Amino acid sequence: MGSNFNRARNIRIDNYHFVNVNPSADALSKLEARIAEAAIHDSAERCDAPKCHPETRVAVQNDLYEWIIEDSGASEHPRKIKWVTGPAGTGKTAVLGSLSDRCITGGVLAATFFFASWSSSIGRRRKTALVTTIAHQLARYHPELRQEISTAINGNSDVFGKNLRAQMEVLVLGPLRQMTRRPDGHVLRGVIIIDGLDECEAEQYHDITGTGPRAKAPRTNAEDQLEVLQVLQAASSDPCFPFRILIASRPERVFREFFDPERNPTSFAQKLDLNEEHQADADITLFLEAQFNIIRRRYNLPPSWPPLGTIQTLVEKASGQFIYAATVIRLLDTGHRDPPKALLKAILKTGTTRKTTSYPFEQLDALYTHILDSSPDPPLSVRWIRSIIQLYQKASPTTVDGRLYASYIHLLLQTDPESNEAEHLLGNLHSLIRIPPPSDQATTQYDFYHKSLFDFLEDPGRCRQLYVDDSEIHLPMLMTTSEKSAKVPLTVSFGSAYSMALYTPAVADWWVSLAFSHNEDEWQESLWGLFQVVHTSCPWYYCKPLSEDKVFYWLLKTYKGKNKAESASKNQRQT
Repeated sequence: MGSNFNRARNIRIDNYHFVNVNPSADALSKLEARIAEAAIHDSAERCDAPKCHPETRVAVQNDLYEWIIEDSGASEHPRKIKWVTGPAGTGKTAVLGSLSDRCITGGVLAATFFFASWSSSIGRRRKTALVTTIAHQLARYHPELRQEISTAINGNSDVFGKNLRAQMEVLVLGPLRQMTRRPDGHVLRGVIIIDGLDECEAEQYHDITGTGPRAKAPRTNAEDQLEVLQVLQAASSDPCFPFRILIASRPERVFREFFDPERNPTSFAQKLDLNEEHQADADITLFLEAQFNIIRRRYNLPPSWPPLGTIQTLVEKASGQFIYAATVIRLLDTGHRDPPKALLKAILKTGTTRKTTSYPFEQLDALYTHILDSSPDPPLSVRWIRSIIQLYQKASPTTVDGRLYASYIHLLLQTDPESNEAEHLLGNLHSLIRIPPPSDQATTQYDFYHKSLFDFLEDPGRCRQLYVDDSEIHLPMLMTTSEKSAKVPLTVSFGSAYSMALYTPAVADWWVSLAFSHNEDEWQESLWGLFQVVHTSCPWYYCKPLSEDKVFYWLLKTYKGKNKAESASKNQRQT
């Protein structure tokens, strides 16, 4: 105690209980290093995430908020989990995003996690960081839990390698139990919001490429999604767990079966189906009226625009899907080459109305087709979109901070590194893709407004003539510059990056840029091995491996800016 009571004399203390008000920074730093930061509701990646338009979805948000704050009282089996569901485009993410903000204001937000299968942040696509991200936020929003979580990490140093159930026990339930044992323990309450759980991809723990009797079948997305549901259900049933859990997903089979009241009659609160409850037509009408007013003022259009009956027609076309209305407005207001009046006229001509079809996605499909057809080369534009999706979902992170920025995408997909192919193909598609301006492309990613675009492009029955098979979107196909292009795997020793891409100047630029993003000791050895492989069957220099000195001379001249790249390239060819 000498360190706590320096130079104290003649002191008597009974029932001494020391509380460290500065929990181990090291333990909490270890926790923070293992979270999916991009999945938290207020992350930078979600800066443009959908939110409910003012005065829309009010009844839905009120119902959910009242459930969150209601007192369970003396209920022996409080129903702490609620399922929000609905087809693509019904506004689940927007509702939960707006609800998160409201819960922060009301002081009842415990944690959030927004899954997204399109994200280049792998943490948002998989379950791995779910519990750690929840625990991190509990420590942030509830200072009284910080010490207990820190102590739990210090006492269980291997917790980050455990399964979700074990992590939930150590990082969340254990600290909560310690809190309940304190005589001055605070009463905690709030909600944990989890959106897009149906977009959670399966973690593969074994080699799934093997064959024979010992080969293991790959885990399915549904298996990992069910594991998450079971872990959350087990946590909510613990008496020490004070939070409500709100889960949003599409009505896929694993969720329908798990939340089936006949299977679990007392476990869950009544589900909220956005496709059945709270008619959306009135909210969509309000949204369109407000947005058309903004566009009319911005482009100085007459008061008679849009024509009478236009909004009602668009509401019918939307079939209760907010994504349809939002996409229409983005198309009219994103700097498209055609004026808003002409664009609206074209939109109104697409497809049929809800009166003649029972298929809910027909109008959305017609709208997506119309927008994609506005590209100068629709099939190639679709290949670009699907290639970007595959790079985000399957490729290893290739930048220092693990993100594939737009400039890297261009180097990989453009057939000519000096061309402006990206703007040519995607310039008319701003209503579907969030495209960074040229000045930000080295530090900003491409982003997609809604997963329903992926569903559309992956279903030949929906996108029809725009459908591109998986076999057609391999990066080598997009990067072919001549019939003599060599197909040689590129591997580097400073990471797990691996590509079967065909060699082009753009590919070499990309790999060298990658190498220079690492420290000098790493890239010197790695680049020598890389260029030996490249030049063994070089499709554009037709040369043999050079000496190490000449390779590094060329690299330094080209990429360190001591000479112009064109001069270095010319010297290299002559050598």
